[in-house]
Amino acid sequence: MNQTVQVVCPDCATINRVPTAKMKQMPSCGRCHQPLFQGKPVGFDADTFERHVVRGDLPVLVDFWAPWCGPCLVMAPQFESAAQRLEPTMRLGKVDTESQPELAARFAIRSIPTMILFHRGHEIARQSGALSATEIERWVRRIPIS
Repeated sequence: MNQTVQVVCPDCATINRVPTAKMKQMPSCGRCHQPLFQGKPVGFDADTFERHVVRGDLPVLVDFWAPWCGPCLVMAPQFESAAQRLEPTMRLGKVDTESQPELAARFAIRSIPTMILFHRGHEIARQSGALSATEIERWVRRIPIS
């Protein structure tokens, strides 16, 4: 049986059905033809957050951050490095809490950086504080995702 996974395009937010056997073969979007996995976090606004987190089948690790936050800026390249190593099994995204305060409030973000791992619209785990790329990978790989 050929199973498919719904993967949201990081460029145009189109939902693509990708056969699981082709996930590691650099699939591209059926609409805009850009790569579905680009080795970097996706910047989320309220609409793209919903599409990736709720409509996509991949687990999504979201970094809630702010441009004035020193630890957030220190962690940013680490989070990007983690994206390079965790894709295509997981999507990494970023929410700027200054420009998206409703998302920060919705998930009760009290300190930043805070990472939340979602799967099919549900929060699976949460971690506050800056981590290295290795620590991010180690943390998410320990979490059972069903």
